[in-house]
Amino acid sequence: MKRLTAIAALAVVATATACGTTGNTSSSGAGGIYTTIDGSKQIDASAPINPFNPQGSTFMGYDAMSLGWPKNDLMNPDLFYPGLAGSWSVTPGQGEVVIHLRPQARWSDGKPVTSEDVRTSIGLAYTQGGSAYTVNSGAAGAAADITVVDAKTVKITQGSNRSNAFLRNVLSTVVVPAHVYGSLLPAGFWTTLKTAQGTGPAADKAKAVITGLAQKVIGFSPPADVSAGPFVLERINPGAALLKKNPYFYDAAKIVPDKVKVLNYTGNEQIWNYLVSGKLDNAPFTAVPAAVMARIKATKGNEIRKGYSPVAASLAFNQAHKPYDNVHVRRALAYLIDRGQLTRVASPEAGTPAVTTTGIHASAAKAWLGDGLAKLNPYKVDPAKATKELKAAGMVKRNGLWAMPDGKPWKVRLTVPAEFSDWVAAAKSIASQLNDHGIDATVTTSADYTLYLDELASGKLDIGFWLMALGPSPYNIYQRLYGSANGWSLLAGRLRHSPPGKDGNWMGGPEVVGGVNPGELTNRLNLATPEEQKRIVGTLAGLTNQQLPVIQLYDYVNTQFVNTTRYTGWPPAGSEALRLPAGVWMQLGMIEKK
Repeated sequence: MKRLTAIAALAVVATATACGTTGNTSSSGAGGIYTTIDGSKQIDASAPINPFNPQGSTFMGYDAMSLGWPKNDLMNPDLFYPGLAGSWSVTPGQGEVVIHLRPQARWSDGKPVTSEDVRTSIGLAYTQGGSAYTVNSGAAGAAADITVVDAKTVKITQGSNRSNAFLRNVLSTVVVPAHVYGSLLPAGFWTTLKTAQGTGPAADKAKAVITGLAQKVIGFSPPADVSAGPFVLERINPGAALLKKNPYFYDAAKIVPDKVKVLNYTGNEQIWNYLVSGKLDNAPFTAVPAAVMARIKATKGNEIRKGYSPVAASLAFNQAHKPYDNVHVRRALAYLIDRGQLTRVASPEAGTPAVTTTGIHASAAKAWLGDGLAKLNPYKVDPAKATKELKAAGMVKRNGLWAMPDGKPWKVRLTVPAEFSDWVAAAKSIASQLNDHGIDATVTTSADYTLYLDELASGKLDIGFWLMALGPSPYNIYQRLYGSANGWSLLAGRLRHSPPGKDGNWMGGPEVVGGVNPGELTNRLNLATPEEQKRIVGTLAGLTNQQLPVIQLYDYVNTQFVNTTRYTGWPPAGSEALRLPAGVWMQLGMIEKK
């Protein structure tokens, strides 16, 4: 999350790296050393070589491998590139997924990748919980049985409470070698798991046994990396990790670099420095101020690749706090915020002004809504309409300032995490615009993102910034607006709505509005057919546009950087592969030596 925003300082600080030479001035062979950063985490050289550890010294797409890699389609989240799974089949309703492993897949120690590796990996995933592998009885999309059909075939069946997310959750399974990790699962594990998936005291006891293994799994530290990916970890220190080519990788002929160097970073300034110095062959999305962007572009070989990013920034309201429980107030604010202006200030290179508020990223909204998108209120800047809405809410204007209906001062407090400079800049722009129209608005900051989320969840904030439109699954998109943050949650397969201030409900919206229960509709997306999904998405988009639980400000653009002086073959602009690690680009045969 830290790299969603630029660090405020524009100075680029030179930083030394480790693991041999810096940059790509040397090579280990004809293929050279490919240099990048890990977009998901910073390096912790003391962390174990274990993908179940959040800071683990493994790198997705390079040495850590999934069964498949998402294609990131605008509307179909079930489209995947093959990973360790060469192919798969799924029954209607996703009740059963059969995985066929690549026959030639092997670990870096030469042993074959087998169904038992997949089964063990799933067992370990159960200790962590969530996704398809949860021991909570009745959880939507939970796996019920894992069956080894033969050495290269695994069958995974879904429980009775079905979810359209089952296939993609199964294909996203990270696979580790059973001969390294298998001892972490105690004797009788699968019997205990089956008991845990039931109800009653015995099930509760079994659940405790399964979840009690979580820290043991997270803390496990293999003596060396055993990888089924195109690379295997050679060494790591606080400055960088160095991975060497895995000769046993099933498509080794496609992998051009001899080694990959993953440089560490402590903030965006370091990433900017690497890019300005020409040290990185590619860098994933990194928010960059305009002045630094000019320097990056001036470096020989640096190019920008832009693609779809299913994320949007929004201004979210706590409707349990007055006057934000009044839709006319929310609409008035929408009419006063110039989204184009604040986007130019906050995220000129990695954002586009929201066309309107739908809950969906604009690129996906065109696909989901079609002609219906043009029928929605765009909330173009219109002070006259804003005044009309404020008067409809009973707000009064005194001495040039808008006040509450009872005459008390109305003070708009916009809160953002201090480390997200694009949000800070956007909030300041909004406050300035509102002040220009007689609304007393100021910006406050939380020290960090974790504290900020705690403050949101506790109901302390009136208005905050909120990431939304997290596609491509329509269920995930609308969960951000009509899920637990707004009171709806699934418990034992049953949907319930908690009142504002309870169970993490900080948005405080009504359970039913305009005769529609948006939480129920969102939950139905989990099982709906594609045709039904389109109808539901149309309803939810229209409701969101009318009620404005949030104001959609700008849609993120996946702005990435590549350098063409050492390698070519990058995914083109707009490619769905841009959202995958460069190690997967190599697996797909995209990267070539120049």
